[in-house]
This record gives sequence, structure tokens and C-alpha cells, in this order.
Amino acid sequence: MTSRLARRHFIAGTASSPLLSNFLTRWLGGLEERATGPAFAGVGNVSQPPIGLADDLREVRFHDEIEPWVRVLEETPRDELIGRMAREVAAGQIGYRQLLAALFLAGVRNIQPRPSVGFKFHAVLVVNSAHLASLDAPAAQRWLPIFWALDSFKASQARDIVEGNWTMAAVDESRLPAEGQAITAFRGAIEKWDEGELDVATAALTRWHTSGEIFDLYAEYAARDFRSIGHKVIYLANCYRTLETIGWQHAEPVLRSLSYALANHVGDPNPATSDLPADRDGRENWPLAEQLRGDWMVGRIDDGATTELLLALRQCSPTEASRLVFEQLQRGVSPVSIYDGLFNFAAELTMRQPAIVPLHAVTTTNAIHYVFRKVRSPRTRAWLLLQNAAFLPHFRQESQRRGGLADRWVEQFVTADPVADPSQTPSEVFAELGRQPMAAAQRAFNFLQQGHGVYPLIQQARELIFLKGNDSHDYKYSSAVLEDYFQLSPGWRDRYLAASLFKMRHAQEGTTGLMQKIQQALG
Repeated sequence: MTSRLARRHFIAGTASSPLLSNFLTRWLGGLEERATGPAFAGVGNVSQPPIGLADDLREVRFHDEIEPWVRVLEETPRDELIGRMAREVAAGQIGYRQLLAALFLAGVRNIQPRPSVGFKFHAVLVVNSAHLASLDAPAAQRWLPIFWALDSFKASQARDIVEGNWTMAAVDESRLPAEGQAITAFRGAIEKWDEGELDVATAALTRWHTSGEIFDLYAEYAARDFRSIGHKVIYLANCYRTLETIGWQHAEPVLRSLSYALANHVGDPNPATSDLPADRDGRENWPLAEQLRGDWMVGRIDDGATTELLLALRQCSPTEASRLVFEQLQRGVSPVSIYDGLFNFAAELTMRQPAIVPLHAVTTTNAIHYVFRKVRSPRTRAWLLLQNAAFLPHFRQESQRRGGLADRWVEQFVTADPVADPSQTPSEVFAELGRQPMAAAQRAFNFLQQGHGVYPLIQQARELIFLKGNDSHDYKYSSAVLEDYFQLSPGWRDRYLAASLFKMRHAQEGTTGLMQKIQQALG
């Protein structure tokens, strides 16, 4: 990994294209991708990318079918990119999945997860969330999140240039561990927090091991420390989910970026030789996970245990939270009931302080739960559950340091009499959200409790994010909430969604200038 010596000056004409009269049909066709014809053929006048002395050949390069498109995203000026890509989509030169891959890989190559796995790096972290939003969007809005993410990439790219112009380098092939030694090399490097050794070990892993084997390995480390308020495990979840869409052939540079993120300890001494608060939960919870009863995954649904956990999380320490979850599992409580408590507490924090730190309690719990469900090792799964419990008091404490926490609780939502207090429509709920968020949340709870179904609320929330969202967190948060609603028990999910509305967009906000530009470009 190194700084780029000189920026390429990408000068290419753009062939005239019809306006986006049929972009919805092409979007659906793009999901199947074009498997025939020369890569990048017919993209404006750039059928062959300009490669010459201006190129820094030490940077990582992608597969031939995607490298030219990544360069288009890298080199097209920010104020021209939306219009340029709208024309390429309209002309049928690029499909949805190909654009998604180019966007993700452009971020991986050009944006450093330093000094934190956040800030400008959100342009990478948000790609899967934008993709999920696209899949759930009405047909007329399906391109909007991805085009929003294109602009986000350009903003982060510009910031990275100012901060030193980092670019991922080509892997040092001479240092790759031999076949059969990649896992041992990876473990040794990541436990020493050695970025150089970790980089080549990661490259070797992708060449000789399956995606499942590699995921299980990352699952042991992505949530080991509380640095970057959960973004490390968020990156693991999002990069794997994106790779499942764009193809495993892109795994090596993506996982090298992930490893670099996991090894980030900027501002701290080497954690391998230090005893730092950010690392203690991870170390203490491994032996605790090993002490669990063998059939801990099998348990009873217990609303009393969920309430017990919620009450404890409002005041306990990270260590106490992990030990309570351990005790509940030993008593035979189902992990489902424990996650009911964890999810609801995270959403409750956004009720109490609709701000950046509580928001990450929600997105981190979403990510850990995804890893928890996907990893194959019961021991790692148990450790992740204990870590999730420990992380939430950290989020509460950090929120308290940044301001007060209002006295609002998920138990305050009560089932109303449909005659005395009829539910409002989703449009009315989001109109009131900007004026009286607690009343709006209660009405959303009424709407769900009266059996109207969640999809009308989800559709309205999505549309407001598209039109009024101006930050990566709008997409990350909303995608996590609207996905996790279905992970909770029926008795708890409506409280979770109602609480989460405090950090959603509301109807009184204006449509952003960027979205107006995107809509105009798409026709």
C-alpha cells in the first residue's frame, strides 16, 4: 500500500447517447450482466483505457472487464460523473451489477481506512446499504441510491487526496506465504497487528481457501476491539455481502482492504503488547464463550429475559452485560430473546439521543448479528453474541459523554384502542416526525399493531431517504433497521421499528440538490 506518484489525466470523449427513456428495463437486464463481447467495448471513446507513463504500475489492478470502468469513476470529475454514468446506463454500456462492482472497487483502491475506519471511508462502507435500498425501492427509484453513492465516492476520493493521496498497491508476490501456510500466517500477523505480513497473508488466503473458510477466520477478529465504534465488523459484513453480489473474483483487493482496516489502531500503541480498554472485552469473552453449555443455541423464547437485559443495559458495564448474557444462555434462554433485547436497546439509544453514536449501536448490532448467523463455529458465534452485549454499554457511555440521554424507553409504546386512537397513514406519520417524534413513533407503533403491515412504512421511509438523505449514515442506518425488523420476535419488532424512527428522515425536509441532479440526469 503506497501513495500514488502522479494522478492519471483521463481524457476521453463521450459518445452521444439517447436519454434514459428505458433505464428501468435496462436495470433489470443489467442484473444478469453481459457475458459476451469485449470488455468495455463501446463505452464512449474509451474502449481501451489509456495506459502509459502516467500510470503508477505499482497500484493494484483489477480484472480486465472492470478495470476500465473503475478508471472512469476515478478520473471523471465529480460534477460530470452523474451525467456521464446516466448516459452510459441509458446507452446500455454498463449494467447494474457492473456499476456496483466498479463503485465498490474504486473505493477500495482509492480510500484509506485511516485514521479511522469511518469518516471518508463511509463511501466504501455504504455501498452494500445503497444496494439493499435499490433492491427494495419502487421501480422508478431503483437507480437513485447507487447514483447517490457515486457522488459519495467522489467526495471521499477528494478528501483522501488532500490527506496524502493513498492508493492500494499491488501485492508483493515475493512475500506470499506458501500454499498450506496462509491461515497460520494470517493468524500470526493479525494477532501481532502487523500490517505488512497481514497484507500478503490475506492475498494468499484468497487464492487457496474458500470464501466460507476465510469468513470464519475474519469472524474471530472483526469484533475484537471497540475502535472505530463498530466500523470494523460493519466492514466485514458489508464487504462479504457486496462480494456475494459482484462476484468472488474481486475478493483479493477487497479483503486486503478489510485486513488493513482490522489492523487499524491509529493513536494507540500496538494492542498485541498493551492492555487497552478497547481490547479487553474481546479477550475476556473468549474463555467465557468456551464455558457455555454445549446446546446453548437451543433455548426458550423468554420475554422476561429480554426485559431483564434491556433494564441492565441501561446502566451496566460492558463486562456485566456479557456476563448477564452468559448467565441467560446457561439458564436456557434462546439467543433470539437475547437479540430481541440487544436490538431494542440499540434502537432505544437513538430515541434517547438521535445522534451519530447511538446510530452506530444499531448498525454495529446489525453487522454482528449478520456475522453471528453466517459463521459456522459455535464457539465464535457465542463469542460474537457476548461481544455484541459488551459493545452496547460502550455506545451508551460514549453517548452520555457527548450529551444527555432523554428518558424515553421502548416500553413506553402502548397498544392503543383503534376506535379512540386510530392509526395514521405512513405519510402522516412521517409528516409528524419532524414536529413531534415521540407522537409519530407511537402512531407508527399503532399502525403496526393494528395489522396494517410494515411494508407501507418501509416504502415511505425509503423514499424519504432517497429524496432527503445527505449522508452515508442515512443509507447505512435505514438499511440496517428495515432489514432487522424481520429478525426480531413478533412481540418486539414493532417497538424496535417505532424507536428507530427518531433517526429517520421526515417529510418536512427538502429534496437535496444532489438528488434533484440525479433525477434530472436519469430523465
